[in-house]
Amino acid sequence: MADQHIPHRVFPSSDVDAARARDATTTPQTEHPAYKLAFQDADFLLREDLRPVRFQLELLKPELLLDEAKIGSTFVFYGSARIPEPRLADAMVDAQDDPRQKKVAERLRAKAKYYDEARALARLASRAACDEDGYRQFVVCSGGGPSIMEAANRGADDEGKETIGLNIVLPHEQAPNEYVTPSLSFQFHYFALRKMHFLLRARAVAVFPGGFGTFDELFELLCLIQTGKIAPLPIVLFGEEFWTRVVDFNALAEEGTISPDDLNIVRFVETGEEAWEKVREFYREPVGWKCEPKVLAVD
Repeated sequence: MADQHIPHRVFPSSDVDAARARDATTTPQTEHPAYKLAFQDADFLLREDLRPVRFQLELLKPELLLDEAKIGSTFVFYGSARIPEPRLADAMVDAQDDPRQKKVAERLRAKAKYYDEARALARLASRAACDEDGYRQFVVCSGGGPSIMEAANRGADDEGKETIGLNIVLPHEQAPNEYVTPSLSFQFHYFALRKMHFLLRARAVAVFPGGFGTFDELFELLCLIQTGKIAPLPIVLFGEEFWTRVVDFNALAEEGTISPDDLNIVRFVETGEEAWEKVREFYREPVGWKCEPKVLAVD
């Protein structure tokens, strides 16, 4: 039998049958939507009762493509979509006539430095070596949008490395920023599935000043670690002045609604270099920040 050809498969592939279905003879039966192959029928897939299937597809598609791209772990960046790039910050302030809006613009301009720091941290993370199996580590991952997200993807692009963007369909148009690697640019319908993909491979998270979306992602992550649903990982918050002004973490501990030890889940930083050193410290120390031993090497 050694000289005989054994076929790899005996059933036609789905794409072959899909092509045959498209080329079917036109009759009243074949023209009716009921005759469409289920996976070619968009109206069927978008039915209310197909939501569980859409959940599965939205979980599976990025997972398969990220695995095929040999993405072993990610460094996730959260932050505002409104913080300007430094070179545009002055123009944003000058464009405001209303004194109240000008004050807001000035506050955003003061945070423009974090665009550069996000870019710097992304460059450092992108230099991490692959593991022994060739999987890339600390691949930069953002929400794929503008501002801090753009800076993160841009930093990885500076190093000539691939970078991930997890966009979501919103009522207002949101296109991926130009620095996201096209083959690693994903679009989600469900926030829940997008959040899962942010954290499934995350081995470090940087959180920059932001609004509701940033708070949502940060506090969900803190809750997952606090409750033991996921293993601890390094979380660095950029801008201690901002974070301690908008959230009184110490008051939560004083009120007894969190444990004082919960304050150790995060570290405050100001620069990309400082943040990267905190990540290295976490994985270098035998118990991280009072956490379980880790195996990723970042030196």
